Amino acid sequence: MLNWIDDSTPLPPTRLALGPDSDTPGLVAAGGRITPERLDEAYRKGIFPWFSPGQPALWWSPDPRMVLPVADFHLSQTMRKTLRRFRRTPGCELRFDSDFPAVIAACAGTPREGQDGTWIVPAIIGAYTAWHRAGRVHSCETWVDGRLVGGLYFIAIGRMVFGESMFAHRADASKVALAALVAACRARGIVLIDCQQNTGHLASFGGHEIPRAAFERHLAAALAEPDVAPWTYDEAAWDLLVPTPLQPLPQHPHRA
Repeated sequence: MLNWIDDSTPLPPTRLALGPDSDTPGLVAAGGRITPERLDEAYRKGIFPWFSPGQPALWWSPDPRMVLPVADFHLSQTMRKTLRRFRRTPGCELRFDSDFPAVIAACAGTPREGQDGTWIVPAIIGAYTAWHRAGRVHSCETWVDGRLVGGLYFIAIGRMVFGESMFAHRADASKVALAALVAACRARGIVLIDCQQNTGHLASFGGHEIPRAAFERHLAAALAEPDVAPWTYDEAAWDLLVPTPLQPLPQHPHRA
């Protein structure tokens, strides 16, 4: 049975999410407003909002859960060349939190893989923008010649990063932003990025599903850690991901 909540009702535990025999497996609750306070409660419990225009707020905790271990992040040789070229080309920049409103607006115009419409409805934009002003939501942005051409936004709590959505107005621009986020996570000792739902795009970078119980164990440990340093661009972090041509490429532990 679906749990209905209002603004004063705590989100139920994830064990009460609808099961695999339901038409909506992983749905924990419905109702209530989307606010920064509710989002903070939700993410700390491993729950996130996802709903279409005209629907009430829907709160999800899928089982299994899609995650991206940053140590397993996979880059093709073609993408490695793209990143190296980006680093040395004048006018190409990576920025954090330079224009969050533009990033989330662009993401709202980019449907998730396998979907026709957007889930980033006005209520989502308003709440995540307010949460961004509070310092909890961040954008990672790809700029070329002073123009925002791609990016993504994410939540950071303790040593946990939750990836939300990405967009690209130029080939590979969102992939460059994702690579930059992975590099920044490695530099900050963050080992896992929550991806919420399985897509072929994320799987191609090394994402995979884990049981919800395993995700929640990792989440509890990561949330117990202090917040990381401010999210700012660090050129040196790239060498943790794509070494400069003067350095040898590291061998993947499973491909050596």
